[in-house]
Amino acid sequence: MKRKLVIAAVAASVVIGGGTAVAFADDEARTGAAEVRAAGPVAADRAEGSTASSPKATAAEVIAAALRHTPGTAVGADREDDGADAGTWHVDVVQADGVEQTVAVSPDTGKVLGVQRDTDDADDDADEARADLAALKGADVDAREAALAVAAKGAVTDVDLDDDDRATVWSVDTAKAGEWQVDVRTGKVTQELDD
Repeated sequence: MKRKLVIAAVAASVVIGGGTAVAFADDEARTGAAEVRAAGPVAADRAEGSTASSPKATAAEVIAAALRHTPGTAVGADREDDGADAGTWHVDVVQADGVEQTVAVSPDTGKVLGVQRDTDDADDDADEARADLAALKGADVDAREAALAVAAKGAVTDVDLDDDDRATVWSVDTAKAGEWQVDVRTGKVTQELDD
């Protein structure tokens, strides 16, 4: 009986939560508890508070997938608007040695499609990558967390590090709710107003 209740509870949480889950019941232990685990790369981030309303991967999910594949620091993520890569996410990851890689991630599955290192202007890119790492030194909020913080405002389409003339912030664009800034140290979210 308890097993049927656990299975029904898991099924209900999957339908309501929009994610996927697998329940494991142990008939021998008879403890009445079941272990529930998120299944797949997308479900784990949805369990952490993503407000995705569709089965497509969110910005936070694709950043996490890119970093699992190519360890380093994500300094930007954007969804391509046109061309052969339309819809595909490109996540810029800077590795400890200053090398920047662009990781392409499927918008549907959240799986990595490929990695590319830009060889044009390699010296300028390396300087910019090192500057991004320096700007993020001591930061408490990474690109993924910034995307999660703004996800409640609307579907995130772009996350970029902005350290030009103000405090270092994540600049986060949404599909319909405009552009937001997330402070890299405090996590404070503010809407960017047009100049």
